[in-house]
Amino acid sequence: MKKPALQNRIALQGGSYSLMVALIVLAILIAVNVLASVLPKSMTQLDISSTKLYSITSNTKVVVNALEKDVTIYWIVQADEEDDVMENLLDRYENLSEHIEVVKKNPDIYPAFAEQYTKETVQNNSLVVECGERSRFIGYDDIYLYDADMSSYSYDVSFDGEGAITSAIDYVVNEDQPKLYVLEGHGEAELSAVFQEQLEKENMELNAFSLLTADAVPEDADGILIYGPSSDISAEEKSMLEEYVSGGGKLMVLAGPTEEGMLTNLYGMLKDYGVEAADGIVVDMDRAHYAFQSPYVLLPDLHSSEITDPLIQENYYAIMPVAQGLTIQETESEQVTPLLTTSELSYSKADGYALSYYEKEEGDTDGPFAVAVSVAAEHGGQIVWFSSSDFLDEMYHAYSSGANLDLAMNAMSSLIGENEAVAIRSKSLNYHYLTISDSTASFLKMIMIVLFPLMYLGTGICVTVWRREAAKPVQEAAKR
Repeated sequence: MKKPALQNRIALQGGSYSLMVALIVLAILIAVNVLASVLPKSMTQLDISSTKLYSITSNTKVVVNALEKDVTIYWIVQADEEDDVMENLLDRYENLSEHIEVVKKNPDIYPAFAEQYTKETVQNNSLVVECGERSRFIGYDDIYLYDADMSSYSYDVSFDGEGAITSAIDYVVNEDQPKLYVLEGHGEAELSAVFQEQLEKENMELNAFSLLTADAVPEDADGILIYGPSSDISAEEKSMLEEYVSGGGKLMVLAGPTEEGMLTNLYGMLKDYGVEAADGIVVDMDRAHYAFQSPYVLLPDLHSSEITDPLIQENYYAIMPVAQGLTIQETESEQVTPLLTTSELSYSKADGYALSYYEKEEGDTDGPFAVAVSVAAEHGGQIVWFSSSDFLDEMYHAYSSGANLDLAMNAMSSLIGENEAVAIRSKSLNYHYLTISDSTASFLKMIMIVLFPLMYLGTGICVTVWRREAAKPVQEAAKR
């Protein structure tokens, strides 16, 4: 009678031991989960997206790690309407520095909060970055960007949250930002919206000025921009600009031919560097070098330089409409670097805006030409010259898939310099589909539907047979 009692005690001890082990394992799992919940997402989540959408770049880390002032990021969002990508990104900023605090502001509870920072219509998931008395509003449409893709009649969507936030942080903590002076007084065109927005994102302070009412270029100018003038500068203005550049100044020019002809004084600035402008408008009869069946809308070749290399590497093309032809003379100093050039079949139509057809006529100037150059001047001065006033037009920006704007901003960065905050580019959200042939699809179906199941079935049969064979000696011994 004692044997059953002993067996019950042994069973009870075994059950208690199993229960104790289960409780210990459960406690460990609970502790691990609690620990994981308090760790920052950067330590618990792995970003496997192709564009690293959920990661912070090294550029942001440089800016944030250098913070000495407290920065508050106000997240204007209604309850349960938080954007998941934004939430992940803001969490990473907050964990990156003790100087950054993210504060949610529900517009249903604080309806007038955003009015003190902006007059724009405030959408959910908009942001305000503030440090002391300086602040910047970041609209939701500044975070998710939509660029028209004319080749497919669709939109390319990209996420610029990190670029916008880091740029805003750099702006609010630094009162001294690059000053870009924009020349006025010659019928200059209004800056294109995309160009102006990008300049402001890169924290460049834009100031309009006129040399007609000044004795020299402002001393605090980090750069001068001449954008689409419709009339020429005076000889006195030309001298002041030349003095500025030769003294180490930075100048960017976007100027093409006008209806009245060439801007003689303005283009005369290039003569000292061995660059001469041809009369008229450049046309290129090589079909691979013009767009929209319009030989005056040029698709020039890109030459390697720090300005053009990013576009060359990504196989982008710049579009240069209505351009002045530039001829670079041979110089010993090698001061001039061609950025964009036309083909051997190009020539400059002397009729200019009055041209009636594209065939070459007497008086036209043979190409090829440069339509964008970079000039190294004395004492570190530099000129970047685009011989088209319209290449940053919104339409050509769209048709070039943003390449024209990238080219202009690369040029501006080479002049004024690009800090860590503004080197962050937006991240594409477009889906990239894998396209395979019908034969490959059939082959993959055969593997997934037939081969793999047969492999699993065969493995199961082999294991079952092996187990039965292994158990036979034990069974025979038990019968004895």
